[in-house]
Amino acid sequence: MAVATALLPGAAFASGASDRSGSNSMEPSVGSGNKRYYKPPFRFGIGGVPLGNEFAVVTDKDAYATIEAAWNAGVRYYDMAPWYGLGLAERRFGNFLHNKTRSEYVVSSKVGKLLKASKTAKNKEYFPFSPSPNDVVYDYTASGVRRSIEDSLQRLGIDSLDIAFVHDLSSDNKNLPTPWQEQFEIARKGAFPELTRMREEGLIKGWGIGVNTPEPIMRLLQVADPDICLLASQYSLIDHKNALDQVFPAARAKNVSFVVGSSLNAGFISGSPRYNYGKESYEIPPAFLEKRKRLREVASNHGVDLRTAALQFSSAPDIAAALVIGASSEQQILADYTSTQTRIPAEFWAELKAQNLIEQNAPIPA
Repeated sequence: MAVATALLPGAAFASGASDRSGSNSMEPSVGSGNKRYYKPPFRFGIGGVPLGNEFAVVTDKDAYATIEAAWNAGVRYYDMAPWYGLGLAERRFGNFLHNKTRSEYVVSSKVGKLLKASKTAKNKEYFPFSPSPNDVVYDYTASGVRRSIEDSLQRLGIDSLDIAFVHDLSSDNKNLPTPWQEQFEIARKGAFPELTRMREEGLIKGWGIGVNTPEPIMRLLQVADPDICLLASQYSLIDHKNALDQVFPAARAKNVSFVVGSSLNAGFISGSPRYNYGKESYEIPPAFLEKRKRLREVASNHGVDLRTAALQFSSAPDIAAALVIGASSEQQILADYTSTQTRIPAEFWAELKAQNLIEQNAPIPA
């Protein structure tokens, strides 16, 4: 059996990066051509989607309590985007983080979607629970990338990002102004080389893309030199075969690692009536419902909390530099913390493989 160690909240490499073999290092790792690859020093983070009010109304009071609970639990990695609540998530994290010492935490955000306040904003079409006054304008050009990061820093009230992910440049994004391949070409000529320049200038430490489908990642690895990508909705107990067989080997060959997001498929594994994101998220394929049922049965037989197993499973691959988990309450983030500390019997993982509920080559937590 392949075995890997589960990630711990606040667990850090020795400094701002580590080498690709997982050993500690005081400098970013050196790859082919003496390029230094960035990994976040903290391997557990809180994701900002729920605090952008994507799924429900979260009050400012509850949002700040959630972030503070994460901080007090030792969480020092925060992932967000202009898209999450059309600025709401970044403002909320920024209100908390700008009072902290900048060197003590890591922030990743996204580029490719510029926000513009408008009296006729169509924001409610995207985020009905967000009070944002903004419209979104897609811009994957070089100048758009710089503007996006500058805008994010203003909303956050900080002076730098650690990681910039090019956001939602993918076939599942139905809001793109033209087909995703055309927008990818714009990014290839604009966003990608500009982010490399910004990395060389020291304005960011690393960059990649954050998408829900594998094709853009595979194409990116062929045309640019990213450090790390956000693997959203692609590595969970429900769905992980393609990542194991296709995406991970291609990324290893380029020394690229991943932040793994949506290990619960936007709450589906822990009982949500939706699967991942978007307006069609409530149209759940019957096969996924059946698989969740069978996973629950095995978990029950072994006295295992399925949500805990799902978080640890997504953190297990060697190529997973960090796991980010969305939370909308103090209780959720503390439960996530507890889950990463909980031991799961090896017999549970063995039965999942015996019943072909996870792939035979899937790494499992120690």
